[in-house]
Amino acid sequence: MKPLLFDLDGTLVDTAPDLAAAANHVRALQNRPPLPLADYRPVASAGARGLLGAALGITADDPAFPALRDEFLAYYRAHLAVHSRLFSGLDDLLTRLEHQGIPWGVVTNKPAWLTAPLMTALGLASRAAVCVSADEAAAAKPAPDALLLACERATLNPEHCYYIGDDLRDIVAGQAAGEIGGEPVDVGRERPQLPLRQRPPAALGRNLLQRHGKPRHRRVERLAQLAQRAL
Repeated sequence: MKPLLFDLDGTLVDTAPDLAAAANHVRALQNRPPLPLADYRPVASAGARGLLGAALGITADDPAFPALRDEFLAYYRAHLAVHSRLFSGLDDLLTRLEHQGIPWGVVTNKPAWLTAPLMTALGLASRAAVCVSADEAAAAKPAPDALLLACERATLNPEHCYYIGDDLRDIVAGQAAGEIGGEPVDVGRERPQLPLRQRPPAALGRNLLQRHGKPRHRRVERLAQLAQRAL
């Protein structure tokens, strides 16, 4: 098994509950009732723009957006690890990687001032070989800069490192950084067309997290199960 780099929100960690709480906080300030978590899960990886869009139907070019974004981010920073947890099965996967001496890390479009406290609160900061946030690289995903920076910091060969993400920008960034090519595994089937170790997890992530209709957290759990089989 080659080194693994993970996207953070919606891939490694289920941050949707705390992001939803922040979005509902902004709604409450406008005397609006809270929306259910299910309304926010599809945009959990889309940042303040996506979450406030779901919460208020607002876009980033709205004059009110900057103030609402700042309120959202302030609340989220103060409550970012209340309900956020590793997706089921991923703690076991990380433990197995560590026991086998296989480095893993995180590359996220979250800013470092949110990434660092979340990783620390979840006990991941001391376990990850590397963690790169969007504001640490020259350009955020889908540009490959953050992935290449992570590989440089952890002394990893990008061509021998897998990246797993739940958004198209993750797939584009992974491919641009030089990951192994190939068609994605159809994880909706009981038996993949080829063993997992022969397929790039970036492509697997695209297929797993975007093609099938299961709730995202169930699809991430399936990813963890398949990855463990490859160890």
